[in-house]
Amino acid sequence: MDLQISIDPPRGDSQRVAVAGRLDTHSYDEFDRRLAPVLASDIRSLVLDLSGLDYISSAGIRSVFKARKALSARDGKVLVANLQPQIAKVFDIVRAVPMSEVFTSVAEADAYLDAMQQKVLRGSDED
Repeated sequence: MDLQISIDPPRGDSQRVAVAGRLDTHSYDEFDRRLAPVLASDIRSLVLDLSGLDYISSAGIRSVFKARKALSARDGKVLVANLQPQIAKVFDIVRAVPMSEVFTSVAEADAYLDAMQQKVLRGSDED
């Protein structure tokens, strides 16, 4: 499934963006491009609804962190919601150990994240 992005109108100082499909090396630039006007606005919180996200690579994680950095510069926040189990596993891995300190290349990080997501989808989320 290709990446699908739905951007809701702002509500006060908050805005919701729903992301579905795959957020990876082939789609992160589209995500960044579509999110740029949202991040340039005066919102203070961005809710990323990831209920439809099936897969995320290190490129996708970098895009989420880039959004966090943009909003935190003005004391805002990025909140992620409705994570599917395999996506939650990736966020747990990244939170526990920064990927830049573990992997020697982006390809190695993506291979590891792919394997972890596949394990969760098969019903075995052991590391």
